Amino acid sequence: MTIVAIGETATEKDLAAAFPAADISRVLVRTVAAAEAFPQADLYIDLDFVNTPDRKHALSRLLPAPVMINAVVSTHRELGYSFIRINGWPGFLERPVHELVVSEATDRATINGLYKKLGRECCIVPDTPGMISARILATIINEAWFAREEGVSSREDIDTAMRLGTNYPMGPFEWGERIGLGNIAGLLTVLSRVDGRYTPSEGLLRAAKSLKYD
Repeated sequence: MTIVAIGETATEKDLAAAFPAADISRVLVRTVAAAEAFPQADLYIDLDFVNTPDRKHALSRLLPAPVMINAVVSTHRELGYSFIRINGWPGFLERPVHELVVSEATDRATINGLYKKLGRECCIVPDTPGMISARILATIINEAWFAREEGVSSREDIDTAMRLGTNYPMGPFEWGERIGLGNIAGLLTVLSRVDGRYTPSEGLLRAAKSLKYD
């Protein structure tokens, strides 16, 4: 089985952590054009996806093979192609279960079979910005920023309390820095357009410097 991953900064170690099955051939390329040199690949995954017409058109040439894209925010209605949305934020592909969003035209049994070969489990979730895990985690990180702004505690103490009190692997500030505050702020901004509970804190927005949308 051959996976072709498109990414500027990804490494072979990253791919092995994401898809650990022993009998996988992992190919890492930097551009979509370079991925076209492997027409027999069983799966393509764009880790650096940006929602632009040029990027989507280039990726569409890889269809009908499964094409996964790191699209945490953009929904299928906005994408317009039968790609598979996946959360490629730092740390998420290392999890034993991957959240996927598939189009109505995608056969779910085929995707489940593919994931068994990849050495991972998958959960097909609704086509919403943030899917499930990213939306929840972004909310937790946002609340930590609000707590800091209100003088409840310092960021160090909040991180320590969440690690020790809830057994989180990282505190919310540490998590935000690993994922990228631009990613967190960008998702919250999109979610807040329909639900004010997701309004990002001013401190988070300032720290993010610039919002990043996928």
